[in-house]
Amino acid sequence: MTLDPFYLIVDSAAWIERLVPLGVKLVQLRVKTMDETGLRAEICKAKAFCAQHECQLIVNDHWRLAIEEGCDFVHLGQEDLAAADLARIRAAGVRLGLSTHDHAELETAIAAKPDYIALGPVYPTILKKMKWAPQGLVRICEWKRWAAPIPLVAIGGLNPDRLNGVFAAGADSAAVVTDITRNEDPEARTREWIEKTGRWR
Repeated sequence: MTLDPFYLIVDSAAWIERLVPLGVKLVQLRVKTMDETGLRAEICKAKAFCAQHECQLIVNDHWRLAIEEGCDFVHLGQEDLAAADLARIRAAGVRLGLSTHDHAELETAIAAKPDYIALGPVYPTILKKMKWAPQGLVRICEWKRWAAPIPLVAIGGLNPDRLNGVFAAGADSAAVVTDITRNEDPEARTREWIEKTGRWR
């Protein structure tokens, strides 16, 4: 499969409604703390809005709800992967993305035959505390060599100035959270990302 080179990650349907109309074609809804009723409503709202704008929605972690609500993509971390029913996910026709941070996790991910693999953090990130040091561009090259032909998503500390290096190293898509959501002008930053990733689209 082919991923858009600009992979936006946000924590609410409100962000999706705000930024997707600008031309975003790939977005992950990552909601960490919310009850099931609220989460289901967020997923439904995001799914409907993305469908209107021909944007691919990826639901983070909550694979059961993704199946129940007819979503076409779910992203799992390693802990979630261990607890997930991959056969049920596949039977429902839901595509799968997986996070990796070290060689053991990469082996586990490849064995699960996902639709893409994410590597991070490429650079230092302020999103959350990580027990892994920044991976760097060399690690992207390694991951691409081992995981190919599975698409590779780079994440962690990315900004428009770092995109040339990330894609030259072998990434198929660049994921971003705080460089946009914590920017003083998220809309302008989103447009910049879309423009800068255009050459790989």
